[in-house]
Amino acid sequence: MKSKIKSVLKSFKAKASYEKVSYSQCGEDLIIGFVFKRLGISKPTYIDIGAHHPFKISNTALFYKSGARGINIEPDPVLFEAFIEHRKEDVNINIGIGDTNSEEDFYIISSSTLNTFSKTDAENYSKEGNYKIKEVKKIQVKTLPTVLNENFNGEFPQFLSLDAEGIDELVIKSIDFEKNYPLVICVETISFSTSGQGVKNQSLIDYIASKGYLIYADTYINTIFVRESLWRSK
Repeated sequence: MKSKIKSVLKSFKAKASYEKVSYSQCGEDLIIGFVFKRLGISKPTYIDIGAHHPFKISNTALFYKSGARGINIEPDPVLFEAFIEHRKEDVNINIGIGDTNSEEDFYIISSSTLNTFSKTDAENYSKEGNYKIKEVKKIQVKTLPTVLNENFNGEFPQFLSLDAEGIDELVIKSIDFEKNYPLVICVETISFSTSGQGVKNQSLIDYIASKGYLIYADTYINTIFVRESLWRSK
């Protein structure tokens, strides 16, 4: 009996050595980790826009755990507190990203993953489920170039994780893809739906691809892009 138990434990330990931990919604961080490993980058720098939580549904937590460092952008003051506590070695900024440096209305939704600067999106959530606007707050907004100049010497981190309800295209189109850009992008590319009827944002996908990226993977919710010239050279 003892020998059988030892055999089972040995087998369990062997299997455990192959386990992989993911913090992302659909394993995106594991895919992105493989991409960076293939590129020869063990600790990629990152900027996480619409970071939401230090670990839950996070595309950057796995990299932080491995020693990588970057910038987390989270406009919700309540959600932001967790980054101060748990991602102390990152640059954590309690703002939104926009096309001007200003203050904008930020809609706090009954499900915090849906918080948005878009009034239209906020009002539409009630049509997709039992979601309500809990509060509207004035939140500071800065342009992406301003954030990079103030916190990253103007350089774009190697990885962009983007989940900013309603403003994803605005953020993407503010990037100068000729001079200063990420090597890998993970962006939400499907519209919100509780009934499984979400629609892929093909115009956004096509725009990023036209800027020199190949679609490496798509998890239905998110699309992962890699700078094509770099990937082909490896």
